[in-house]
Amino acid sequence: MTNPKTDQNSTPPPAGILSGIRNLASQHVSVERLPDRKGQLIFWVLLAGGLALDLWSKKAVFAWLYFDDSFTVIDGLLRLVPAVNNGAAFGICAGRPFFLAAASIIAMLIVLGFFYLSGTRLRLVQAALGLLAAGICGNLYDRVFNDGLVRDFIDVYINAFGRERHWNTFNVADALLCIGVGMLIIWTGFTGKSAQKRAQQHK
Repeated sequence: MTNPKTDQNSTPPPAGILSGIRNLASQHVSVERLPDRKGQLIFWVLLAGGLALDLWSKKAVFAWLYFDDSFTVIDGLLRLVPAVNNGAAFGICAGRPFFLAAASIIAMLIVLGFFYLSGTRLRLVQAALGLLAAGICGNLYDRVFNDGLVRDFIDVYINAFGRERHWNTFNVADALLCIGVGMLIIWTGFTGKSAQKRAQQHK
């Protein structure tokens, strides 16, 4: 038998590299940590509740009003007007239902991936992700089961200079998406400020 040869030129890795590897491994474990029970409850309740509210409101309004009808909720500000949209927000990618459905599925996978893999325990972020998921699923349902047409009915308008100026008609799912994005922007702003404070303290 021959003795295994050792490379005399090899040297053990510096302690700094080993420390960096251990830190990276510990961060990887924390990333894979699942959300706690309360976080799961927040996310899934908001997803299910938001989706149910969106689908119920669409069905109720479209069963109640015809396309030429409208119902004033707040005079000069808000009314219900049935409409359909074959595109995304502001008519983007109109007439491409398969592309938009695929984009919605990818967006949903990103939200789920971030929720489960980020390791965040912040309730604001968990709630925002739940609202985003509800909004995505609400409009995805219409794209798949309503011939690619998303049902909108919320019409916000103002009377200015003798003319009615309208915001694009939207639905509950769109509102949930906007709220979720707004909450994430708020979270990003707070984390950015806290990071700046920590950097200033270390100077």
